[in-house]
Amino acid sequence: MNNEEMKRAVEAILFAAGESVEISRIGEALELTPKKAEKLLEELTEEFNSQNHGFKIMRYKDSYQFVTHKEYEEQIRRVMDLNRKKPLSQAAMEVLAVIAYNQPVTKAFVEQIRGVDCSGVIGSLTIKGLIEERGRLELPGRPLLYGTTENFLRCFNISSIEELPTIPQSDKEENSEENISEKENSEDTITGTPKEIIEMAVEE
Repeated sequence: MNNEEMKRAVEAILFAAGESVEISRIGEALELTPKKAEKLLEELTEEFNSQNHGFKIMRYKDSYQFVTHKEYEEQIRRVMDLNRKKPLSQAAMEVLAVIAYNQPVTKAFVEQIRGVDCSGVIGSLTIKGLIEERGRLELPGRPLLYGTTENFLRCFNISSIEELPTIPQSDKEENSEENISEKENSEDTITGTPKEIIEMAVEE
């Protein structure tokens, strides 16, 4: 296969898959190294998305997928007879934003920021596939760590967490000993009220 034939093959793979496909799997199918497969996908994405299609190619971490443009959501729902999903509650959005900007974090960390129990909300977000367990923190009790998923990126139409809007830092109370242990050797945690965090997180 020449370069153009391989690009058409990738289009066929993404179309047939109907979900995100890892770069490594595409590379295996085309007998390419992961590095060459990634370069091919980057070229295809740039070329395809520069054209006037009703859908585009999106990258989610190490995977690619065909997705429709947001402006055609209503028409797609009518044709497919899809009911609009119930939006997340304010509490769920607050917890999701705290996790997204500070991951990986424990339930205790989220609850300290919000000031209320978050067990039910975290369970609900896990079931919806927006957050997932990311191992355990090496502290007494070994609490679970949580982070966002690929589905989170898909729902917010971003390729990686780095694309979330930047939230200005401000001088607040110092973190507790547990929070310092959680965030040791990492950047400062996001500060501000839950409402401010949510407004920034869903700004786009």
